Amino acid sequence: MTELTLPAAVENIPEVTRFIDGQLEALDCPMKAQMQIDVAIDELVGNIAHYAYGAGTGDVTVRFSFDGAARMATVTLIDSGAPFDPLAKTDPDVSLPAEERGVGGLGIFLVKKTMDDLSYRYENGRNILTLRKKI
Repeated sequence: MTELTLPAAVENIPEVTRFIDGQLEALDCPMKAQMQIDVAIDELVGNIAHYAYGAGTGDVTVRFSFDGAARMATVTLIDSGAPFDPLAKTDPDVSLPAEERGVGGLGIFLVKKTMDDLSYRYENGRNILTLRKKI
């Protein structure tokens, strides 16, 4: 397992993406899976940056691990912000025209559709969101 901790700020999303992409490229990850993971990172780290700490600031820790036998990449995002389970949010009704849908929710919906497994828990004052993708 490798780990990166940095301030939870939108401007740090490219650094998180580079960190994860470096791990994935070393594993010969297919580009489609890598792009899906990159989109998930952009969405989820962006949400942490915008909402976890309110008007304050805090860190996000990104952990990467890989199960070679299962070819499963795992990315875990950890923050000490307000408790929030993004997976509990109701999926948007994508059958409605865009103008009839509420604002927001499409990013999390896309993450749910492209990852093989997602889990959330709040433990010891920390949000822990885990994404798994078979590569």
